[in-house]
Amino acid sequence: MAKSHQTFVCQSCGAVYNRWRGRCEACNGWNTIVEETAAAGPATGPAATRPGRARGRVFPLEGLTGEAKEAPRTASGIAELDRVTGGGFVRGSVILLGGDPGIGKSTLLMQASAAMAQSGERVAYISGEEAVGQVRLRAERLGLAGAPVELAAETNVEDIVTTLGQGRPPGLAIIDSIQTMWTETVDSAPGTVTQVRGSAQALIRFAKTTGTAVILVGHVTKDGQIAGPRVVEHMVDAVASFEGDQGHHFRILRAVKNRFGPTDEIGVFEMTDGGLAEVPNPSALFLAGRDLAAPGTAVFAGMEGTRPLLVEIQALVAPSALGMPRRAVVGWDPNRLSMVLAVLEAHAGLRLGAHDVYLNVAGGLRITEPAADLAVAAALVSSLSGTPLPSETVYFGEVGLSGAIRPVAQAPARLKEAQKLGFARALMPQGRGEPGERGGLPAESLRHIADLVAGVASAGVASAGGGRIGRRNRPAAYEPDE
Repeated sequence: MAKSHQTFVCQSCGAVYNRWRGRCEACNGWNTIVEETAAAGPATGPAATRPGRARGRVFPLEGLTGEAKEAPRTASGIAELDRVTGGGFVRGSVILLGGDPGIGKSTLLMQASAAMAQSGERVAYISGEEAVGQVRLRAERLGLAGAPVELAAETNVEDIVTTLGQGRPPGLAIIDSIQTMWTETVDSAPGTVTQVRGSAQALIRFAKTTGTAVILVGHVTKDGQIAGPRVVEHMVDAVASFEGDQGHHFRILRAVKNRFGPTDEIGVFEMTDGGLAEVPNPSALFLAGRDLAAPGTAVFAGMEGTRPLLVEIQALVAPSALGMPRRAVVGWDPNRLSMVLAVLEAHAGLRLGAHDVYLNVAGGLRITEPAADLAVAAALVSSLSGTPLPSETVYFGEVGLSGAIRPVAQAPARLKEAQKLGFARALMPQGRGEPGERGGLPAESLRHIADLVAGVASAGVASAGGGRIGRRNRPAAYEPDE
């Protein structure tokens, strides 16, 4: 009989301790350490089902003739989903999909499974949280009740693998969710780190041996990270995050990791009564309804993966009655905002220390690239001076600590997208490319952040006669260095 021993495992990061502790030293999480029983012996784990050691096979590299071919893919039937995965599902790949509860993960996977099943592929949808009748109700609400998708409500991994192995191998298998699965080779409760790791390993082994593309749905924690051990993210081939705000009607599918395609690629969907609809032109969606005459707004020409995307940056700078002014940011890095504010004070002569600063990326999109520095600075200067920026101008560029505007990658793609949407001018860093690479859009190169502030100041003075805020009635904090 195998001897069992007690271990204490953190359910957030997977750290193992020999006794219980209130706080995990690895992730600093409180009350996340749970006692688990592990059996030590030759009859546990994946080695228990392995007949022998001499079963490995090797293949010579020189046996491959011709050029290396791209891995065969299966289209999902949803163009935005195929964009994120790199052109479709690679056979034998495993994708981990995470997202907040109610964001639309099950809806998207139901639509993808129905589209693939209608194209002739065998598709299985395994739900560990809902009954088969509940899954059918969702399919009827989406108008997909007639799709030949195989449904099952099961949580035992061995039973799932045995059932899927009967007959023709499925082209796609969806496991909703991995936190509800459990395997007989692990003696612990479902949802624990050990069970999640063991269940994921068994499903990955099934995908690699049969060529079935497997999608594992994962819950997320309160800070937006996929729950469970991070080792699962290293085991799978791709990790995708389904993002969105409950107050907005669109959702964003973002690729965080992809062994068979580009990372940081996004797909944009719109939540409708009939499910998730694809958005072929997300820039027009993010810019819809913007106020052209309001100070503090700037249009940023960004890049999400290989897709150029235009989004509105909104800033509000107001005098503060507090001893420590507020800095509120939605959709951008707060540390990056603090850096831009410091550069504006040190190199542009703006006094922002006594003002509250609020920054928002319109539409709920989250921006991570530093190319948004110039657009954020333009919105801050516009809000502080009360001078609206030109509505037909886009901004992009990285701001250095010296105040210099640094070049960014893929400038021609950004300018081409701006020209397609009707913008007539761009403020950008001075690049090393030829003028012909700007795609025909008139662009003004900026060397220093002071050039941007001087341009906004001259626009305010020129419009002072028309009733706009000029130098005389600007806030006292807006006095850029001459």
